Amino acid sequence: MHIVVCVKQVPDTKIIKINPKTNTLDRRSAPAILNPYDAHAVQEAVRIRQQTGGTISVVSMGPPQATEVIKKSVEIGADKGYLISDRAFAGADTLATSYALSKALEKIGSELPIDLIICGKHAIDGDTGQVGPGIARRLDIPPITSVLEVAEVNEKENTVLLKRKLSNGYELIQSELPCLLTVEKEINDIDYSPMPNMIRAARYEPVIWTVNDLEAVDRAQLGLKGSPTIVGKMFTPPRPEGGKKFEGSADDQVKQLMEILLEKKDLLTSK
Repeated sequence: MHIVVCVKQVPDTKIIKINPKTNTLDRRSAPAILNPYDAHAVQEAVRIRQQTGGTISVVSMGPPQATEVIKKSVEIGADKGYLISDRAFAGADTLATSYALSKALEKIGSELPIDLIICGKHAIDGDTGQVGPGIARRLDIPPITSVLEVAEVNEKENTVLLKRKLSNGYELIQSELPCLLTVEKEINDIDYSPMPNMIRAARYEPVIWTVNDLEAVDRAQLGLKGSPTIVGKMFTPPRPEGGKKFEGSADDQVKQLMEILLEKKDLLTSK
């Protein structure tokens, strides 16, 4: 079985700050890390491989320093990694990103057919959850989102049984392979990396492809040109004002509260 995990390098949002002048993320204020949801995706691929055997590849799009998240994925247990890095990819929104990654996946699949693609639920710097389903749509394979558990991989029947998170519970889904999963953090715990993995990751050199290495690419669908959405504005929300404190006797406080509620009612009805 060949499992491919899509990973992303993101700033650590626990530390990152907003530039007050430009209202943009100051990426220099925080270290770059492997997107936490993607780390769980790699760990789940390792767990599946323990049952089925096979190969785990990871793929990422980003600047040259994004090789670090591929090395981290190898430390968790991936076998090989690919980075697509080119100025033509710069400024991509989720639509352009899913297009570029789908082209990379097609090239990876031409070398070794892909049985399963796993992505994190979303990236913590964008929080859209759109790239995974976008890749599945371009590759014409089923997307299953918010996966909590990969219950069974049946290689004979070429199916996978999944437990998927819903707003009011969960559902069990059986899908044909190949398919694409986006996984929740609750799907597993990240294991401590064994020393051989750490040594291999430190020495590992990912395969790096530019746009010229990919096949049948429509450059109009890459980067800013291929991005129909833009971030119009970013800002730090104002701090909420403190609530009004009622004073006096219980009757006085009830009267003050009723006055505010009636005032609010009048404002709503006037609209």
